[in-house]
Amino acid sequence: MGALVTDRDDPFQGALRAAQGGDESALTKLYRSLHPRIVRYVRARGATDAEDVAHEVWLGVAAGLGRFRGGEQDFRAWVFTIARRRVADAVRRATRRPTVPVSLERLGALGEVGNVEEEAMRSLETQEALERIARLPRAQAEVLLLRLLGGLDVEGVSRILRKRPGAVRVLQHRGLATLAAQEPQDELQNRGFVTFERRDRR
Repeated sequence: MGALVTDRDDPFQGALRAAQGGDESALTKLYRSLHPRIVRYVRARGATDAEDVAHEVWLGVAAGLGRFRGGEQDFRAWVFTIARRRVADAVRRATRRPTVPVSLERLGALGEVGNVEEEAMRSLETQEALERIARLPRAQAEVLLLRLLGGLDVEGVSRILRKRPGAVRVLQHRGLATLAAQEPQDELQNRGFVTFERRDRR
């Protein structure tokens, strides 16, 4: 029989259960942990009213929170699935009502991805890198943004995009390769791209 996992062992589950039970402080904790990344993701996907769209995302989270089941990665994947849908809605609205695209200059530095699976990922934490990601083909950019801003693993991204994990890895590889090709070779070595490429070919 396995050991009992308590809320003390898994702070996320404790916060989730409390939030589902109506604890506003617990809900605020979940909000603060993801909201900045959601805003950056929404803005990088081209929504001009990023804060408004992020607000719509949290309305969706609040509406479905009681029915959610899963761990922290599942929660991130669920929230960013909602974010992706709200971005699509916002882009459609903007298409019907043309506006001046917002600059990506306000994108802040990213936090750590928290996974050393791809050393190259850690080099994509600057404003300049985010701007270059936004100029990649849509599918590649979306994979990298979900990995970086969502903090999701390949499996989580594959569920959101409804693609096989292998297809997600290919898109990620192509996006990273395109970004790597834009930099001098010595700079790539300093920032981990070469290490990633070598590992990927094994």
